[in-house]
Amino acid sequence: MSRLTILLALLLSSWVAQAQFPVKPVRIVVPFPGGSATDTIGRLLAGPVSQSLGQPVLVENKAGADGAIAAAEVAKSAPDGYTLLLATNSPMSAVPAMKKAPPYDPVADFTPITDVGRYTFFIVVHPAVPARNLRELIDYARLNPGKLNYATGNTSGIVSTASFASLAHIQLVHVPYKGEPQALTDLVTGRVQLMVVSSGTALPHIRDGRLRALVTTLRERSPLLPAVPTIAEAGMPQFSLTSWAGLFGPAKVPPEIVGRLNREFVAALKRPEISEALVKQGFAPNPSSPAALGDLVKEQIESYRRVLRAAGVEPE
Repeated sequence: MSRLTILLALLLSSWVAQAQFPVKPVRIVVPFPGGSATDTIGRLLAGPVSQSLGQPVLVENKAGADGAIAAAEVAKSAPDGYTLLLATNSPMSAVPAMKKAPPYDPVADFTPITDVGRYTFFIVVHPAVPARNLRELIDYARLNPGKLNYATGNTSGIVSTASFASLAHIQLVHVPYKGEPQALTDLVTGRVQLMVVSSGTALPHIRDGRLRALVTTLRERSPLLPAVPTIAEAGMPQFSLTSWAGLFGPAKVPPEIVGRLNREFVAALKRPEISEALVKQGFAPNPSSPAALGDLVKEQIESYRRVLRAAGVEPE
C-alpha cells in the first residue's frame, strides 16, 4: 500500500469520525469540587446536552491548584471533542498571570467552544465598618491605612481586591484562606472586615444583615440584589476584571466538532429552565461564538497581568 493510499485512508477515517461525532460519552472536566458553583453549572448543562447529542455527558471533578490541575490534563488530552474543560478565570486568567512558568498556555493549548457566563461577585463589608457605599469605604480606608483586613478564598478574590485597592489608592491587609467558606466565616464574625465574595456563599448573610454589600463587580446590576450598584456606577468604571466561565477543548479540535458542540451548549444555555436555574445560582448566562470566547481569554489575561503589575504583585 502506497503512502498516498495510507494518507487518504487516514484522512477518510478522520472525516468519518468527525461526521459521526459523538459515538461515545463526552466528559466535562470541572476544576473545582462537587457542590461548587462551577460544578453546579456543569451538571445543569450536562442533562440537556446529553439529550441533544444522543450520548451521555459526564461531569468529572479535578480540583486543586486554582484549576490548573484540570486545565493541564485537558490540554494534554486527545483533540477529538470527547474531553472538555469547564474553565473559569482562575485557571485561564489568574494562574497564567500569577505564575512565572504556568503549566499551559491559555490561548495556544485550548480550543474555545463557547462562553458560558459570568459569576456574580460583590464587595461586602462587616456591618461594623462605617461605610454605606463604595465612596465611604474608600474614604474610611484612606483615613485608616492598614487597619482594614480583607479575606480571600480564591484567586478571583486576591486579584479583584488587589485591583480595587490599587485603583482606590488605599492600603488593605491581606488575610488569605484556603477557601471562601472559611473566609466568609471570619468575615461574618468580624475577624476580617472586607471581602470580594461570590453571591452563592454571601447572599444569605447579606439578606440577613450580617454583611453589607456595597457594589457588584458585574457590568450590570444583579437581579439577586438589584438595589446594589455596579462598581462602575459607584465611581470606578476602570475596574476591568471579569469572573467568567467558558467551555474549552484541547488545542486543534476539528472545526466540525467545535461547531456541533457550540450549537448544543448554546442551545442548552438559552433554554428558559436552564437560564432561570443558573440565575438563581448567581450566574448570568452569556453563550457566544468560539471566536468571542477566544477574544475574552486574550483580553482577560492581559487585564490580570496589568492589574497585578499595578498592584505590585509579582509572579511566583
